[in-house]
Amino acid sequence: MTELYSGLVISHLGQGIAVEVNNEIILCQTRRKLETVAAGDKVKLIIVAPGQGRIEELLPRHSLLERPNKGKKTRPVAANIDQIFVVFATEPYCDFLLIDQYLAICENRNIDALLIYNKADLMTSTRIENELDTYTKLGYRLFRVSALDNMGIEQLKQALTNKINIFSGQSGVGKSSLTNALIPDKNLKTNTVSEITKHGRHTTTAATLYHLPDGGDLIDSPGVAIFGLAGLSEGQLAYGFREFQAYLDQCQFNDCSHVQDKGCAVRVAVENGVISEARYQRFLKLREKM
Repeated sequence: MTELYSGLVISHLGQGIAVEVNNEIILCQTRRKLETVAAGDKVKLIIVAPGQGRIEELLPRHSLLERPNKGKKTRPVAANIDQIFVVFATEPYCDFLLIDQYLAICENRNIDALLIYNKADLMTSTRIENELDTYTKLGYRLFRVSALDNMGIEQLKQALTNKINIFSGQSGVGKSSLTNALIPDKNLKTNTVSEITKHGRHTTTAATLYHLPDGGDLIDSPGVAIFGLAGLSEGQLAYGFREFQAYLDQCQFNDCSHVQDKGCAVRVAVENGVISEARYQRFLKLREKM
């Protein structure tokens, strides 16, 4: 009987999948009927030739991050993530709508969300400080860092330890410089994966899992800026706003849209100043976007 090995998916590379088995990278294909695997997936595989294998089984996931694909379909980006760090900065500009979108997904996907305010050495407006205050009062951990000055990087390293992590955020907020600060030999590791998989240069859109020097893993996914509200219902979007959760059962109607409905407890909480008006307005915008 062929021996089954346990492996960790490091990256999905076009036709091949890089899987780590006992500290060695094996280039794998998957069995025909297996669903799409993603970085962070745990799998069972057989070795078919030196350095080559075939994935036979996908093990259960405790979380999955997807992005929109053709039509109404979605495609897995990364699996078994424990924490998503939402990275933002004053430059290019703070997109709080996008931040709220990420947080809503995390609330529904069994993933802890944490916030990284990068380029924290730059001047901050009162508006941004007020928004940051709202998030911390809701219980979201906030890290003020500067990849440029190495400010706050040590605290960030501690938060990443023993977890599978991923950074998300719009382009230009400094995700790459943060990743490079945390994984000094990132290019070397990337090239190793490319050589083994004979893909020459590593594809820039593939999510790739890196082991962090102090323990824990970081999935680097250039395409993660586009994981949308794919797969969320309107009810789940409302649940994704943490401060709404206590009021959802108090609405007069079970299918309350929290827009103009009679007896909406969420709207009353907004009017009474218990829920941030700015967050509520962004909820309405995301609802329209869906």
